[in-house]
Amino acid sequence: MGRTATSRNRKPSRKKWSSRLSPQQVEELFARLAAANPEPKGELYWTNPYTLLVAVVLSAQSTDKGVNKVTRELFKEASTPQEMLALGEERLRERIRSIGLYPTKARNIIKLSQLLLERHGGEVPRDRKALEALPGVGRKTANVVLNIAFGEETIAVDTHIFRVANRTGLAPGKTPLEVELALERVVPAHYRRHAHHWLILHGRYVCTARKPKCGECIICDLCLWEEKGECPAAA
Repeated sequence: MGRTATSRNRKPSRKKWSSRLSPQQVEELFARLAAANPEPKGELYWTNPYTLLVAVVLSAQSTDKGVNKVTRELFKEASTPQEMLALGEERLRERIRSIGLYPTKARNIIKLSQLLLERHGGEVPRDRKALEALPGVGRKTANVVLNIAFGEETIAVDTHIFRVANRTGLAPGKTPLEVELALERVVPAHYRRHAHHWLILHGRYVCTARKPKCGECIICDLCLWEEKGECPAAA
């Protein structure tokens, strides 16, 4: 019997490969990053899922270092939604004044604290849709919380990951979402848990925006960036 119209027109189920690197090169790239830093950690200070959520909201368009200076004291005073509401928006603004966009961030933190109590019993939900429904929480923030607080294999594409993914050819994309979806396709399963941190740290300290340190880069020979500098000599 001949094939039906449905079977003739059915698209292959295999996911499209989204990297300019070969699967073997992608495996080698992450193997090197993993060997250099087996247990990577985020650099924001936090004590529980709620304080992590607050810290990530505060970190938008701000440095982790600047946020940590504020939150180490703030979380001594308010480390739960109840305590944050008791602190109040006005006093919260004063505590975070050194952080960019602090009036908007203070307002969002008070609102999200109230919604956590109303909708989730004061707990941070382990669900992207529920997280994104909170004020000041977008896809990137939700992915950070899911990855760090709950161990989900999410990848939050910030400026560092976006730059590394495009420069190297690992997961090219025109938008953060395109890069995120490409990374989901190409990162080997056994590296997905920590891929977020490895790529952020590599972009923050090695593959920097203005003067990338190609001579110190452990994945330089795998990188396809046309403007890269001289790679370190092979061991």
